[in-house]
Amino acid sequence: MYPSALTQLARANPFSAPLFTLQKVEEPQQSVRGQRTRRLAAAAAVDEDVSCAFGSSKYYALCGFGGILSCGLTHTAVVPLDLVKCRMQVNPDKYKSIGNGFAITVREDGVRGLAKGWAPTFIGYSMQGLCKFGFYEVFKIFYSDLLGEENAYQWRTSLYLAASASAEFFADIALAPMEAVKVRIQTQPGYANTLRECVPKMWAEEGLWAFYKGVAPLWMRQIPYTMMKFACFERTVEMLYRYVVPKPRSECSKPEQLVVTFVAGYIAGVFCAIVSHPADSVVSVLNKEKGSTALQVLKRLGPKGVWKGLFARIIMIGTLTALQWFIYDSVKVYFRLPRPPPPEMPESLKKKLGLTE
Repeated sequence: MYPSALTQLARANPFSAPLFTLQKVEEPQQSVRGQRTRRLAAAAAVDEDVSCAFGSSKYYALCGFGGILSCGLTHTAVVPLDLVKCRMQVNPDKYKSIGNGFAITVREDGVRGLAKGWAPTFIGYSMQGLCKFGFYEVFKIFYSDLLGEENAYQWRTSLYLAASASAEFFADIALAPMEAVKVRIQTQPGYANTLRECVPKMWAEEGLWAFYKGVAPLWMRQIPYTMMKFACFERTVEMLYRYVVPKPRSECSKPEQLVVTFVAGYIAGVFCAIVSHPADSVVSVLNKEKGSTALQVLKRLGPKGVWKGLFARIIMIGTLTALQWFIYDSVKVYFRLPRPPPPEMPESLKKKLGLTE
């Protein structure tokens, strides 16, 4: 047994390895990754009762589950508005406005016609949500590790953009088949009314290409959208707690924190709708037509045509994004996942900048 003073000296040694131990004295093991990302990737506060370690397999799995619920449920809930928006994009002469679009759809197909495409919407966006939110957490920690604590803080907006773009790349591959089916059902009356009817028909006509020909336009639409969604949300939360919320996040109750999440999500959603709308118009027309390419559709729509249906999309995406973040954060609360506070400047960086004595 070594003297306690020697034990304390060994523990204070800055060069000691994480697994360094003395006889009969067990040193606490530390996660290097957890240390490097504790500020930006937001490890939970030490006094918080959490169900798993930040960055663990369970953490990623439950984040993915939260993504399934947040994207699958919200996109399915706004199917009627999405249907009218798609029809305004592909047939603006017939569907001149949101109200007019709803009226024509109900008159021709009945109230049930507003739910066309709900099944591929739910399946497709659930898969997208799994990849979008799950991989975002993975890439955010991975890129934080690469940059180091100080650089990760200084370049945090770029880190959010890179992590969300990387996640959305894979999420769109998961979404593309069901998105193609959804648009075909919603924009081609008489083609098919159900998922089971539409998939075999599309396969017989165009093969696998029918389900993935829209993946490039999806990347054009969804990657800018997701980059804005995550980066704008992260920075808006940071600013709300700094300039608007009258008390620190640590003193806010869980419901109060979720209100901040919803507000930040709506603000992010408005910007998301604007930056992604032109590509959304191309995707809608492309999936309706056979044999067209994204470039051909873009040329035909022109500068004005790509902005048709923007107001409907702002309403839909603003509400959608706010609800998605609210549901996702609620899942984290329910399962007691680490929910980090907004990032703070590392002490080492403060010293370098002369902000501390």
